[in-house]
Amino acid sequence: MQGAMVRNTGWPDPGHSNLHEGKTSVIVFPLAECLECQQTVESEDQLDEQSLSLEDEIDLESDFQEIVGNNTRLKAVLDNVRIVAPADSSVLILGETGTGKELIARAIHDLSPRKNYPFVKVNCAAIPSGLLESELFGHEKGAFTGAIAQKIGRFELANRGTLFLDEVGDIPPELQPKLLRVLQEQEFERLGSTRTQRVDVRVVAATNADLANMVAEKKFRADLYYRLNVFPIAVPALRERRDDIEHLVGHFARKYAKRMGKRITRVPRATMQALVRYTWPGNVRELQNLMERAVLLSSGTSLRVPLTDIVTECDLGAPPDGNVLEQAERELILRALRESNWVVGGTRGAAARLRLNRTGLAYKIKKFGISRPL
Repeated sequence: MQGAMVRNTGWPDPGHSNLHEGKTSVIVFPLAECLECQQTVESEDQLDEQSLSLEDEIDLESDFQEIVGNNTRLKAVLDNVRIVAPADSSVLILGETGTGKELIARAIHDLSPRKNYPFVKVNCAAIPSGLLESELFGHEKGAFTGAIAQKIGRFELANRGTLFLDEVGDIPPELQPKLLRVLQEQEFERLGSTRTQRVDVRVVAATNADLANMVAEKKFRADLYYRLNVFPIAVPALRERRDDIEHLVGHFARKYAKRMGKRITRVPRATMQALVRYTWPGNVRELQNLMERAVLLSSGTSLRVPLTDIVTECDLGAPPDGNVLEQAERELILRALRESNWVVGGTRGAAARLRLNRTGLAYKIKKFGISRPL
């Protein structure tokens, strides 16, 4: 989940990099240019409005190099990070895809006494279940077909440091007892070995799944859940901290403009209003990707955001035909499709996430005119 929340550095000239510590840079953006692709005709009153400031009264969080925000919910998260970081307690980070759970885990590590030792991450959902045990605990030569050499697992690599288990809800049931043991006893055996390995590892886990519900459905061990959930931290979705959107837009635009050798200094007010009103089902990661595309499309100093990319998925005004329930259902389906990489069937498909059968979901996809973007 890279870059899901960002340091609040403002939007200065890309060539200017020496910001004063503890202060912010206030840049006023005149509403001088409309986006070339903007289809909405703005009134003269809108054009005469004062420009948007992307850096008003923002306090830099000196303890966090990449995480900032003025939103009260985000500040509460950062307060919890400061509380738990010095301890060795297990932390369970909860939040939707794209909210920045990995950055929270890194912040916990960076503020802990383990900061000078490794921060090792593993995405439990990205590794086939048959290989996950070897990835976590390592194996000896000849432990299984294809094990041509000894392998050191992630727990050993993270010794004296922090191990970040992303998507921990995807750990298969047969592997959960071994994970529980290493959390409690700090010891394990590599595959194919009888020798016990001892480690000193702090575990920070993250998931977008409802682990408590998985425990109730016997899909996740209760004792492992309680061991991971010593100190839970819930990361808010972007739609729950809309007051940070302007600053995120400024940060990402400046970042990509500098990388591409461009100079982006302003954004039309109507564009910013549309970005703030959008629901952002993909959270900050979706915003980051849109800003990269916008900078690519921008030829002048005004940010050209392809608003049709988001308007087509969620009308910024009233829902079609005034049916609020149907619009909400459509958005839920879109979100499930994105999270499953547009796979409909199967245990990890969108239908399973929505608890619908495949044919029922296919009917709704057709009904709402949903199609996978090119």
